[in-house]
Amino acid sequence: MKRTIKRLSLLIAIAGLSVSLYAQPSPGQQSGGSAVQGNAIGGSGGSAPIGGGLVVLLTLGAAWAGKKVYDARKEMTGK
Repeated sequence: MKRTIKRLSLLIAIAGLSVSLYAQPSPGQQSGGSAVQGNAIGGSGGSAPIGGGLVVLLTLGAAWAGKKVYDARKEMTGK
């Protein structure tokens, strides 16, 4: 019962915090209310950085490929 209460309170806390946290302001506005800088494709909206997400994606892909190679070598030498 104690474990269920802890999990439920953690879930409620995470859900409550996620409502008030925003990753990026609306297109065309910064937190100060001025226009977002940069040239957007299509002529509207702001420019969002994709570098961090790309690095994460490439890192996870490399880790997955490394695991596949490791498992394949382990299987070949194990038999």
